[in-house]
Amino acid sequence: MCGIAGFVDGRHGGSAQRLEKMARAMNETLRHRGPDDGGVWTDSETGVALANRRLAVRDLSQAGHQPMVSDDGRLVLTYNGEIYDTGDLRASLEAKGQRFRGGSDTEVLLHACAEWGVAEAVERCNGMFAFALWDRVERRLTLARDRMGIKPLYWARADGLFLFASELKAFVEHPGWTPEIDRDALAAFARLSYVPSPMCIWKGAHKLEPGTVLTFEDGKTPAITRYWDMGDIAGQKRDITDMDEAVEGLDSLLTRAVGRRLVADVPVGLFLSGGMDSAMMAAFMRAQGAAPVKTFTVGFAETDFDERADAAGVAEYLGTEHHEIRLSPAETLDHVSGVARCYDEPFADSSQIPSLLVSRLARQSVTVALSGDGGDEVFGGYNRYTWAEHHWPRLSRIPRPIRRAGAGAVTAVPPALWDRLAGVLGVRQAGEKAHKAAALLALDDEVQAYRLLTGPGIDTTRLVVGEREPNPSPLPSLDDAVERMQIQDTIGYLPDDILTKVDRASMSVGLEVRVPLLDHEVVAFAWRLARPLKVSGGRRKRVLGAVGEKYLPASLFTGRPKSGFAVPIHGWLRGPLREWAGDLLNDSALRDQGIFDAALVGRWWREHQSGRRLRHHALWNVLMFQAWRQGQTGY
Repeated sequence: MCGIAGFVDGRHGGSAQRLEKMARAMNETLRHRGPDDGGVWTDSETGVALANRRLAVRDLSQAGHQPMVSDDGRLVLTYNGEIYDTGDLRASLEAKGQRFRGGSDTEVLLHACAEWGVAEAVERCNGMFAFALWDRVERRLTLARDRMGIKPLYWARADGLFLFASELKAFVEHPGWTPEIDRDALAAFARLSYVPSPMCIWKGAHKLEPGTVLTFEDGKTPAITRYWDMGDIAGQKRDITDMDEAVEGLDSLLTRAVGRRLVADVPVGLFLSGGMDSAMMAAFMRAQGAAPVKTFTVGFAETDFDERADAAGVAEYLGTEHHEIRLSPAETLDHVSGVARCYDEPFADSSQIPSLLVSRLARQSVTVALSGDGGDEVFGGYNRYTWAEHHWPRLSRIPRPIRRAGAGAVTAVPPALWDRLAGVLGVRQAGEKAHKAAALLALDDEVQAYRLLTGPGIDTTRLVVGEREPNPSPLPSLDDAVERMQIQDTIGYLPDDILTKVDRASMSVGLEVRVPLLDHEVVAFAWRLARPLKVSGGRRKRVLGAVGEKYLPASLFTGRPKSGFAVPIHGWLRGPLREWAGDLLNDSALRDQGIFDAALVGRWWREHQSGRRLRHHALWNVLMFQAWRQGQTGY
């Protein structure tokens, strides 16, 4: 795992010393991603510089140093990621006469690109990756990103300059780059809590989308091609309809996916929450002899958000070496005020906090950690899927005026009172759930519902001054409502929120995280399953649960409401974070900035503090932008 950066500056390249100085400055911003080694390669004739920060995981020797140059000197590679089928690829390449100096997957990828070309090489690779390859003969730069978007890659053009990097902060170190906030991207962030691909918070910068390859030659427009299309995958025939067949096939694929991700020359552990997906990963690790499995979890003083007991139950059953930490309200500010520094774009999924804490905890013992991320998107685990499959067809038959009246009655009761009323029944976060359900009652269709369920729960269209959020790209046409939500999550929410959160949190401390449930063979298999095998009759992730029950008692991961790494932001904003948040949302400061509608933000803040309405999601988006902006340099 590494951090990569570089540029092509044909017009203003200058001396080798100047190129190296700029590349090293960019590379230094990525030191946290690769604390073990760093390297720069330059070519003053073409104005090209490639840089790399290395986290040594496979072949810890200098044979894995990057940037890496091919034997004939033609190709130069800087690479971030892990290729899990290197054994098979290496055998095929050796059969064609290729010879290897070391045992790194970097060298395998370089030889694969030399032998087959980038397009075929990436199709053969099973793994997570983002890389840049310079062809010295063709004078061509090629960028590529893995199928699911596990590893990040940004690119930009400015006045004859082409830049790329794992994180945007590297761009600011190049004197040819001038950052300027893109208000349209900010508007999208205000609605989603993340900036969606291919947009970027800086004008002129872009995210390379998952499953694509970009080629650039000086003086030409970059060309982007797609080698993995989720629309095609989702469009497959649902030819697996039998549960036993589905369980057998998925069990086999997950066994292989987990096994491949245990290969490393450093210690490997696991993020363990209280849910099914990470519990299954622990069971698969144990079944393949990865003992003692080291597991890590984080919890909170607020019992509604604390999953430590559930994680500990799984750990005890499997006999893992378990580690946990607990965040008290008094410690909240110490962690929250600096969390925005981990993200080089505004990012406001509040589970970023426990993700960072559990990464710090794990890094004390291991260099690699597996996670259960991806199971909800791939196998149908979110509550919104149950709503689309089970509840909306019934609700939509009720006349809208009646639904609106019911919604008004529910929201007339403040969230805090709902919490007290439902507390005796053991219902968690009842106020937030009741108000969200009321909002759903008043909607016209599932499109509106999806925006509500995946957004801050309030209209943000007037929040950013001068914005004009673009229409989203068209999605694959699917007949089933649940699958329409799934594909939106898989293309957008998964790479731009979930995987971004995990990458930045883990790599901020030099920890590599591997995601077995997003092995592309597993994902393709999941889309062959008839939808009722995943979501049916109010039950979610049916086939995944059936596989899990082969390894663990169902009682270990069923019967508890799903919360993931949820965080009590709504209470924190009225308690330990109130002063910090109030300073960032100061009315006069917001007006001077001219970015947000200060009156609107002020109203949300007062409503939340009074307890009349829950506005914490929308406020957290504004707060994370403000905290991110405070930490920026160069603009």
